[in-house]
Amino acid sequence: MVSLSDLERDALTELVNVGVGRAATHLSRMVSDEVLLSVPSIDIVSREEASGFLSARESSGLVAVQQAFSSSFSGRALLIFPETNSLELARAVLGSELSLEEIVDLEQDALAEIGNIILNSCLVVIANSLKENLTISLPSVLRGNGRRIFHEDAATSELVLFLYIDFSVRNHSIRGYIALLMGLSSLEALQALIHGFVDHVTSESSHGLDPV
Repeated sequence: MVSLSDLERDALTELVNVGVGRAATHLSRMVSDEVLLSVPSIDIVSREEASGFLSARESSGLVAVQQAFSSSFSGRALLIFPETNSLELARAVLGSELSLEEIVDLEQDALAEIGNIILNSCLVVIANSLKENLTISLPSVLRGNGRRIFHEDAATSELVLFLYIDFSVRNHSIRGYIALLMGLSSLEALQALIHGFVDHVTSESSHGLDPV
């Protein structure tokens, strides 16, 4: 199992927070209201542990927006919400003037767009900060429990970089999760890049320069 040091974990948390901050700005424009996003915690767990965590916290079904990504580290990125929150998110993006039937019809497209904005923002900020070129697929929407979502087209060796999200839209608190599923070699490559990023920032700071 890959284990991040405290400095590596703090650096990755900060990069993801910059990414979701950019996503929040884009989403705020879409819904014409304030959107607040933050990622307070990051952990590396097995797919079984991630599935069990979600099952313990979420009694209803789940909706996930999925995108594949590849560079020197590759895998699948998932933005996961309780199904009870998905319609509320879609309504925030589509507008309250639409009927419930219209929102239901457009929900999948709205969620895919939300996922695309948030996942792309996070992945691009991470990749750019680590000087990586990243290829990201178009989003697709999955529905089901944690086991189905985490085991969809997954290799048995994949681990989960699991991020909890605090999500506030239109004064409604909506919880969610970001999960990056990667094989061991990809996680080790990502850790090495983060380690180099931390060393670079630490070196710049020690010489009295502003971190890049």
